[in-house]
Amino acid sequence: MKATARAHPIQGLVKYHGMRDAEARYPYHDSISVCTAPSNTTTTVARRPDADGDEYAIDGETVTGRGAERVRAVLDEVRERAGRDDTVRVESENSFPTNVGFGSSSSGFAALAVAAAAAFDLEVSHPELSTIARRGSSSAARAVTGAYSDLRAGVNDADCRSVRLDAPSALESDHRVVAALVPAYKETERAHEEAAESHMFDARLAHVHDQLVDARDAVHAGDAERLFEIAERDSLSLAATTMTGPSAWVYWQPETIAVFNAVRELREDGVPAYFSVDTGASVYVNTTADHVEAVEAAVADCGVETRTWSVGGPARVLDSSEALF
Repeated sequence: MKATARAHPIQGLVKYHGMRDAEARYPYHDSISVCTAPSNTTTTVARRPDADGDEYAIDGETVTGRGAERVRAVLDEVRERAGRDDTVRVESENSFPTNVGFGSSSSGFAALAVAAAAAFDLEVSHPELSTIARRGSSSAARAVTGAYSDLRAGVNDADCRSVRLDAPSALESDHRVVAALVPAYKETERAHEEAAESHMFDARLAHVHDQLVDARDAVHAGDAERLFEIAERDSLSLAATTMTGPSAWVYWQPETIAVFNAVRELREDGVPAYFSVDTGASVYVNTTADHVEAVEAAVADCGVETRTWSVGGPARVLDSSEALF
């Protein structure tokens, strides 16, 4: 009747932009990401067959409006597959700042899907769970499978699901992410809605497939610097498309640019550091374990708060003792 799950948020390496189908959240193209740990979302779902309706809360705040609709989309998919219509109570907590470009929707909907499936006694694989989480956020599909994951595009659940990429253990153990927190609110969903209206969108579609091929090869080969460079260049491509949409979204702040410049200066000094940005002002700096201190110091000199993360695994069900209620 009750289950708790935990998932790590993702950093987009080759990011998806725009949705072919907004309801089922089918993206226009594949996307690759890496989960960041120990940052995480923990979610408890309890079935309450006799209750009048669902209750959702995140970090102690009741979820309403569009947020509640997205939560319900995931839960309704679980209920349909389980053949039950029980109402539920959902409580969720994040260990990191949300709505600032650090992928909170990915870990949030991944943890929700895994906890809900367990609460409704659904026994399905992680790729299948990823199709449920995708109803809330396409990036959540990759947070379900964890580590370096690849969400394949499609127009059905058989095709549009996440698979974990095989990576050498050395790449996973050595990859570090220095997260530079620039706390500026962003509207990711709105940006996806109007992506295809940018005159740069067709140009992005024309080259993103080569980036995906190169990124998969870099992961399989354990070539960290090549993978990090691909992520940096893809960040600029994503921003160009976002900035040239109807709303002309410009998420970057002066601190964002300062971190970009600091990272490039580090590279000139021989430090393997590359910036990466999803939709938002905060910055991921991809580097290796031996160079974390140098990167942290350079970002701190920009007046920006940092957190250092490593590669996180797949979403998982927790022991009942870790339930939030």
